[in-house]
Amino acid sequence: MRSSILTVLVLSLLVAACSQQPVINEEMTHFEGAMPADFSGSWQRNYLRDDSVNAVLNDAYNRLIRRTQDPAFAGRPVQTGPSSKDVEALIALADLAELITRPDDLTISQNEYEVRVDRKDDYSMLCSFYDGVEKGTESPYGVETCGWNGKQLVSHLKLPDGLQITHRFDISTDFRQLRVQTTLSSSTSKVPFTIKRFYTKFRRPAPRFECIETLSMKRVCSTGELRM
Repeated sequence: MRSSILTVLVLSLLVAACSQQPVINEEMTHFEGAMPADFSGSWQRNYLRDDSVNAVLNDAYNRLIRRTQDPAFAGRPVQTGPSSKDVEALIALADLAELITRPDDLTISQNEYEVRVDRKDDYSMLCSFYDGVEKGTESPYGVETCGWNGKQLVSHLKLPDGLQITHRFDISTDFRQLRVQTTLSSSTSKVPFTIKRFYTKFRRPAPRFECIETLSMKRVCSTGELRM
């Protein structure tokens, strides 16, 4: 009996230790030379490869069941299943994940200091690095930090009320395919929600109008080439 109690205690400590590991550690915030990967370009969603929100939610729900039935995780006697509050919190994460990952068009600009991800009809993500060291970015949404896990770019956004959003960017060896794995965790949900979106690089059409700023006429636009 004592050995089983000790096993449960050790498992609980291991789980607590894992949960305390930072998403981006000190080693990930430094690099030497050029950035480990180049994600620049225009990217369009590949819906055929995308995760199904319902399938991911079903897997997360099964993890929630196992967690609530395991004393090492729950810290209390075995339950018959998750509470309605636990289920509602998980569904809320899934709904938010679907909303965050809905853009079907990404434009990624990258230079030696920054990686900027502009998402159609949504907020932009910005990772800043100076002298090979990551610089946190504050926005109206929260504090965003970035890092490199090998050639994978990781963005971690902390928002109010314990909500955290992590994006992981991976590019194929031929630089034509992009995978973005998004994980949402919350102080109200016992399990996180992770979903993958896939993108294919494409050549964006030239704008229909070209515009220039002039002192006399201010902004001037034309469908042809503008000459000064």
